[in-house]
Amino acid sequence: MPVFDLSHTPLRELNSALHNIDAGSNDTLFEVVNPRGHHAVAVGIDAPVTVEVKGSVGYYCAGMNDGGTVTIHGSAGPGVAENMMSGTVVIEGDASQYAGATGRGGLLVIRGNAASRCGISMKGIDIVVRGSIGHMSAFMGQSGHLVVCGDAGEALGDSLYEAKLFVRGTVKSLGADCIEKQMKPKHLAKLAELLKKAGITDVQPEEFKRYGSARKLYNFNIDNADVY
Repeated sequence: MPVFDLSHTPLRELNSALHNIDAGSNDTLFEVVNPRGHHAVAVGIDAPVTVEVKGSVGYYCAGMNDGGTVTIHGSAGPGVAENMMSGTVVIEGDASQYAGATGRGGLLVIRGNAASRCGISMKGIDIVVRGSIGHMSAFMGQSGHLVVCGDAGEALGDSLYEAKLFVRGTVKSLGADCIEKQMKPKHLAKLAELLKKAGITDVQPEEFKRYGSARKLYNFNIDNADVY
């Protein structure tokens, strides 16, 4: 297993190794030690590799991930898993602003809390937060799911399109055109699936409320939702 110690190895070497994995290579498990808050750790992964980061990271960790599994054994700065395409990113601690922004696919799990604008402009990503989230989360969310086991800050789902939001705790306020909606059996089933994938077993789907768009503000054809 390749180990990269960022206290003396340039970050460029780590990201270069992740971008140049030969087909059929057995070196698909990487360990990163002493990340020391470095920015852009493990960005642009486009192969089914596993990266274990032993510590906290700065801006844009695991950005543009497409197929990798990245676990951060610490907290993450702004923009973690930004524009993720597929794969899984897990943060054992807290996440700063705009976690999972513009994500198009994959699963982002935050074991702690997330700051403001979590899931902003999400486009298909699934985000599960064990704790609470800050204000303006899921702003202009187009598709995907945001699951919050704690509370949500002000203006949740402002200008929301078709992303689905599930909150177990209290919501300080809803944003423009975001409303509470009925929790149907299909939503409970999807929520149960997401909680299971995130490894959260101590809460039940029935404890959540669902929020979505009132569809009063946008010019959007729901029949074409999958192509937006």
